[in-house]
Parts: sequence; structure tokens; C-alpha cells
Amino acid sequence: MDDTLNVTYVTLGGHVEVHKYRYLYFVIMFTIYILIICSNSVIVYLIWVHPNLHEPMYMFIAALLINSVLFSTTIYPKLLIDFLSDKQIITYQACLVQFHMFYSLGGSEFLLLAAMAYDRYVSICKPLQYPTIMSKTTISIFLVLAWILPASQVAVPAGLSAHKNLCSFVLKGFFCNNTVYKLQCVISREQIIHDMVILLNVALVPVLFILFTYTRIFVISYRSSKEVRKKAAQTCLPHLIVLINFSCLCAFDVITVQLEADFPKTVRFIMTLQIVMYHPLFNPIMYGLKMKEIHKYLKRLFFPAKIK
Repeated sequence: MDDTLNVTYVTLGGHVEVHKYRYLYFVIMFTIYILIICSNSVIVYLIWVHPNLHEPMYMFIAALLINSVLFSTTIYPKLLIDFLSDKQIITYQACLVQFHMFYSLGGSEFLLLAAMAYDRYVSICKPLQYPTIMSKTTISIFLVLAWILPASQVAVPAGLSAHKNLCSFVLKGFFCNNTVYKLQCVISREQIIHDMVILLNVALVPVLFILFTYTRIFVISYRSSKEVRKKAAQTCLPHLIVLINFSCLCAFDVITVQLEADFPKTVRFIMTLQIVMYHPLFNPIMYGLKMKEIHKYLKRLFFPAKIK
């Protein structure tokens, strides 16, 4: 009876004094979750209702912000329930679903940023060909691939993990990331290789492509007029800052699993919170303040009396 040996429920053991601070945790994280939904939704709404923001760059920004809300929704509802529960548990099957959503949406973030980098490259380096290259069909293809490719690739390790024997039922985290591998009795070499291929496809290659693209943009803009350099700085720097921020958080997610014994529980708890809390709030702030057209409509929305 193998099914009776592999207990369905997994304990989320990464919480710190949750019984003592449960209501404080709940209020803080619920407030942050509402802020994430509202801040991202406001900018998506502005892009949707203003026709002059129906350009490829803004469409990709809207997709990125929608991805942030989906990314947060993968974590926050379950996290809020756990804060108010006597036991912080999750079924192994639900844990794998959360694992799949977390990494597929994380991969979508990198691919969307890569699409935005390509859009900026064509806009600045090939302005006459821009309307032809960045057509509605091209944008649709990029958006579909950004969500389909990571989801289909991450589905493989999630599916394989569903059939693994478990030797531990306590997860050293408060949501299901790649620490689920620590529950398994054996991690096969094939599984490791497949995960490395996924990391290469949905993270490393897009990051290298983005860096190469922006290097080309800055080289070309440096040789061009002051107006071109200003346009490059205004539109590319926010994307680069978002990329650096998200890449650092993802690197931490990978490193903590490999060095789990070297991280105190409280430090792990605080740092892991940054992944699900800081970045989804960072995106709308960055694009809302640094993108000139979006910032203009934000001011009109919140301070209409001051706009002549």
C-alpha cells in the first residue's frame, strides 16, 4: 500500500512564531496583497482606456503587471489562510500546483522583459521598420509564448514529482518552491538536468538576450543625437532596473535551497517574503513614476483638480 506510506499532507515549516503574531502577519500581508492588486490594476486600467497607450511597449507593461498579480495570487491567499490556521499544512498535490504556478509565472516575467527589450531595440535602432516588425500579430505571438513556454516546461518536473516517494513531510518554507525536492527520497540526475535546461530556457537565455539588446541600444544611442539618448534612457532604464531586481530575488530563491542548512529560519522567512512582497509592488511603482506617459495619466486620475 504505497499510497498509505506517502502521506498526502505536507507541513509548511517555514513560518516564524505564527501562533504569536498571526493577526499582525495577516493584517500586514493582507494590506500588501490589496496594494499589489490595486497598484498593478490601476496602471493596467490606464493603458486599457487611453488609446495613445495602445503601443507595444505599454501592452507589454500591462502584461507584466497582470503577471505580477497572478504571481502574487499564487502565494497570498494560501499564506493568509495559514496565518489564521492552527496548522500550516497543504496537500502534496496542491503544493505541486503552487510550485508549477510559481515558476511558470516567474519564467513568464523573464520572457516578457525579453519581449520588451526587443521592442525597445526595434523602436530605437530600427525606427522606420518598427510599425512593420512590431505588428499586432507579433505582439500576440510574444505574449502567448511568454505564458505558454514556461508553463509547459515547468509542468514536466511538477508531473514527475507527483510520482516520487517522499521521505519528509515538513517543507522548510511557507510556500512551495523548489524546496519540494527536499521532501523526495531521491532526486534523479535526469530531474536535475531537466531543471537546468528549464533554467537556461526561461531565465538565463532571456537575461543574456536582454543584456545584449540593451548594450546594442546604448551603443547606438551614444553615437546618435541627444534626443535619441534621452529616449533610450527614459524607456530602457526602468526595464533594466526591474530585470536586475527580479534576477536578484530569483538568484536568492535558488541559493537558499542549496544552502538551506546555513540560513537561520528567521532570515529565510524575511528574505523569502521579499520575493513575494517586494517585486509585485516594485513594478507598478517603477513604471508609474518613471514612464512619462503613464505618470501623466496617473496624475490626472488622482489629482484632477491640479491639472489645467
